[in-house]
Amino acid sequence: MDNKKYLLGLYEKSMPNTCSWEEKLLNCKKFGFDWLEISVDETDDKLARLDWNDEEINILKELITKTGVPIKTMCLSGHRKYPLGSLDEETIQKSLDIMSKAIQLASKLGIRIIQLAGYDVYYSKGNEKTKETFIHNLKIAVEMAAKEGILLGFETMETSFMDTVKKSMEYVTLVNNPYLQIYPDMGNLTNASVLYQHDLVADIQSGKGHLVAVHLKETKPGHYREVPFGTGHTDYNKVITCCKNLGVRMFVGEFWYVGQNNWEEDCIYANRFLRERLDSVFND
Repeated sequence: MDNKKYLLGLYEKSMPNTCSWEEKLLNCKKFGFDWLEISVDETDDKLARLDWNDEEINILKELITKTGVPIKTMCLSGHRKYPLGSLDEETIQKSLDIMSKAIQLASKLGIRIIQLAGYDVYYSKGNEKTKETFIHNLKIAVEMAAKEGILLGFETMETSFMDTVKKSMEYVTLVNNPYLQIYPDMGNLTNASVLYQHDLVADIQSGKGHLVAVHLKETKPGHYREVPFGTGHTDYNKVITCCKNLGVRMFVGEFWYVGQNNWEEDCIYANRFLRERLDSVFND
C-alpha cells in the first residue's frame, strides 16, 4: 500500500535539452520527485515527439520501467503556435492533428492527464469568432480524449481569455464531459487575483470537483515565468491547503532551465522548497 499523501512531479523543462531520456528520468528520482511531466511545446523538436514510431515509444517505455520513474502527465503547449481557435483552416487542422497525436502518445506511454493551454489564440488578437472556433474544436478534442480515457485539464494562463479557474469552468460546464477538467497554475492564478483584486481561494474553490492536478509556480505581479522559488508572491500554504481540501493529490513543480550551471542544485532546492510546504499542509 502506498502511504504517500500526495505526489510531486518534475517539469521536464527544468533540465537541459541535452539530457537523454534516461538521464531525465534518473535525475527526477535523484532530485526527489515522484514522476516526470513531459513537455510538448511549440518548438519543432518537441512537436516531433508526436510523430514517434512505436519503436521510439517503446524505448522510452523501457526506460520508464528500468528507472522506475513514470511519466504521468503531459504539458501540451504546442497549441500556442497552432491554436484551436485559429480562423485559418490549415492552422485548425494542424491544431487538431497535434491534439490527436498527443492523445495517442499519452495513451501509449501511460500518461493519464494532458494539460491543455487555455488560449483561443495566442499570437493574434482574439474575438467572438476565435472563441466560437475554440469551443467547436475543443468539443472535438474532448471526444478524442474520451475515446482513449485521457483527461484533458485546462491550464490557467497569463492572458485574459482563461487566467482564472472561474473562466475555465465556463468551458468545462459548457462541454459537460468528464474528460475535460482543470489543471491550474497557482502562480498564474496568484497574478490574476492581484490584477482583478478578487479572492484567490474563492476562485480556486469555483473549480470544486474538477481539479485533476496543480502546477506550483512562483510569480510576481506582471511576471509569469522564471521567477525563483521563494522570491515571488505565491502563497503556497494558502493554495496547497485549498487544493488539498478540494481533493487534489498531484502537484508539479514548474520551473525552467535557462542556461544556469547550477541547474541540478536548483532542482534539488525546488524539491525541498515545495515538499516543505506540501508536507506542512498534508501532515497537519
